Amino acid sequence: MAGPDDDSDKTEEPTQRKLEQAHEQGDVIKSMEVGTFFGLVAVTAVIGLTGSGMISALLPPLRGVFEHAAEIALDSGALRRLYLALVGGFLLALAFPLVLMALGGVVGNLAQHRMVFSWKSLEPRLDKLSPLAGLKRMFSPESLANFVKGLLKVAVLGTVMTMVLWPERDRLDALVTIDIARTLSVAKSLALRMLGFMLALMFLIAAADYFWSRYRYMHRQRMSLQEVKDEHKQTEGDPHVKGRIRSLRMQRARQRMMQKVPDATVVVTNPTHYAVALKYDETTPAPICVAKGVDEVALRIREMAKTADVPIVENPPLARALYASVDLDDAIPEQHYKAVAQVVGYVLNLKKKPSWRS
Repeated sequence: MAGPDDDSDKTEEPTQRKLEQAHEQGDVIKSMEVGTFFGLVAVTAVIGLTGSGMISALLPPLRGVFEHAAEIALDSGALRRLYLALVGGFLLALAFPLVLMALGGVVGNLAQHRMVFSWKSLEPRLDKLSPLAGLKRMFSPESLANFVKGLLKVAVLGTVMTMVLWPERDRLDALVTIDIARTLSVAKSLALRMLGFMLALMFLIAAADYFWSRYRYMHRQRMSLQEVKDEHKQTEGDPHVKGRIRSLRMQRARQRMMQKVPDATVVVTNPTHYAVALKYDETTPAPICVAKGVDEVALRIREMAKTADVPIVENPPLARALYASVDLDDAIPEQHYKAVAQVVGYVLNLKKKPSWRS
């Protein structure tokens, strides 16, 4: 017997309503690598577009430190002032770049799913406090896959950094002997080279991770056949209830139809299987079908017609033709004018009323 955590019966693709409910609860497709890629794009853009400005902003405090390192007092007050000056300079220089990087992270999320606000993930849950549940999450296939991806990413990016920096090792050793402005310029150049290679690799990693995350998400949202049926009942209504409602509507419509039979001019019958009640007066250009039916309904129409003293005329071909060609409360088709005129004329003559002609 399948347990509560057994997903073997979840064989159906998630419906749009299931995906919408998951989105409302904050459960969306989310690849960390896509966010990392967009953040890396933002870092590259920041360094490429505002690198010179950052160097100009960072140069004065750094130059002061490097050129007057021997003169810096080592007491706590002097070190505190130096620390505040450096931090203030760095924050001022990096404020705009940090904002761009934060926007890159937001864009990375919006590229995967539309904006969502949900407190569901913040709600306290007992299973989050369970050591056993924590171990299950720690050693789950998804955690193992994330661990392998992390190792692969570190290895790849480490290889890229080595490939870029190793040929420059002699140049890097000489940086301590040149002006700080030149040092920052060289650092910017090397950083852009590394970021270019890293972006190319991260694009491939992020694309692969996104499709893997999407596959896992859609697999996690799968539904059992019973869940699909239950959802259909909730959205479309229980078929039994809908059938009952449809039956009640038909019954009420039939009752309203029967109430018009006493006002009919004539009822044309098969004589037993079909019955069509027609009404004609001088205000209508042609007779109107006020009621029609077969078998039991036809029988009730005839009984009500007898009770109300409405003439009943047996004409099987005409009864069948009228039943098939005219809807309730509609005038009869022109092709039946002549036959119906004879019937209505006959009835009106019996009642000594003006007859209707085609």
